[in-house]
Amino acid sequence: MARNESIQKKLQKVRPPRVQMTYDVEIGDAIEKKELAFVTGVIGDFSGNSEIAQPRLKDRKFINIDPDNFDEVMKGIEPRVVYRVANELSEKGGEFGVELKFKSMEDFRPESIVQQVEPLKKLLDARTKLADLRNKLAGNEKLEDILSEILSSTEKLAALSQQTSK
Repeated sequence: MARNESIQKKLQKVRPPRVQMTYDVEIGDAIEKKELAFVTGVIGDFSGNSEIAQPRLKDRKFINIDPDNFDEVMKGIEPRVVYRVANELSEKGGEFGVELKFKSMEDFRPESIVQQVEPLKKLLDARTKLADLRNKLAGNEKLEDILSEILSSTEKLAALSQQTSK
């Protein structure tokens, strides 16, 4: 590749453009097609409540974002949201605080968000433990009989509850 080649020409070789705009130019008796570069610029504050100090809006520069460097750009901006949500997880109700930080596209996945919200994380951990227990019960009749006996007896259940709460 030539050093003075434009970025559009380089990108054309790597991945074809999604938008191609051309116009016809008459040069003498011939008509020549000219291609217009399609460049979109978006300016704004996308950092949310980032803990990283961001430059003033007028001092910011355009950042070229593509699928290859998206996570790197996210890590540099480190968007963050902080808010309070209604507590639908317990009968007490009320609200609890939520703080979400995003350093990559993976952080937007539901399982990543759950890991950042403590009450949801506790529920997921309990669900995982129950699934593990269910898997251990499959085919283990002796363990299944012991658990059935404990769950049918309120005294044994209370004793087990006291032992696990210590």
